[in-house]
Amino acid sequence: MNPEKKIKLAVWKLTSCDGCQLQLINAEDRFLSIAGVVEFARFPEGFRNVARGRYDISLVEGSVTTPRDARLVQQIRRQSRVVVAMGACATSGGIQALRNFSDAGKWMRMIYPSPGTIDILKKSTALSDHIHVDHELRGCPINPDQLIELIAACRQGRKPNLPTHSLCQECKRMGYICVTVASGVPCMGPVTQAGCGAICPAVGRGCYGCFGPCDTANTRALHEVWQRQLEVPVDDIRRAFRGITAWATPFRRESERR
Repeated sequence: MNPEKKIKLAVWKLTSCDGCQLQLINAEDRFLSIAGVVEFARFPEGFRNVARGRYDISLVEGSVTTPRDARLVQQIRRQSRVVVAMGACATSGGIQALRNFSDAGKWMRMIYPSPGTIDILKKSTALSDHIHVDHELRGCPINPDQLIELIAACRQGRKPNLPTHSLCQECKRMGYICVTVASGVPCMGPVTQAGCGAICPAVGRGCYGCFGPCDTANTRALHEVWQRQLEVPVDDIRRAFRGITAWATPFRRESERR
């Protein structure tokens, strides 16, 4: 990207709760550091005006769950130099991907008075299942500091400095006591990517994997520790892997293991 020009930034919503977009609004003080180099060309959550593409960076929140989502991601890819999957829904299908493990039609018939009016795809999936994604920002919601780093890296033409290691390293650096070793609390930290600031272990509860699997996720080993040493029932282990990032491949495979 041309460092002399402002970055033309677009923000898009697919099937999601808007939480990651709200992180952008809540992080307005952090954006002051890059305010002079970024133009919000499209951000309906925060601004009325919409500038036409082509966009330098598109931040996409949400999973591909409806036919509209599937069409929109193709449009986004054509209009954008860099596409960033923003948050757990965009990177792994999110909480709505839990329906991929069951009969969604059955649930719709039970819940909705007119299920025939609901138009959805067979599965809720990540952006990368449909288009090429240049970068991923994990989390539910994302870490705004990681977003600022990614935008700065794109402008400088370098690789963003984003963690891929496990949450355990984050806990160690911050001086938190391991909840599993000290208290026998089941924790997804050993297989979950760092980035949240170890919010849950900081208050004595186990990580529940909202940043998805780290690059060295040994899910089988964690399963065995929980089952043999902590005596966690197998059904509870399966539910732990079927959380916010259940459709991420390592977590999905472990939850389906017999």
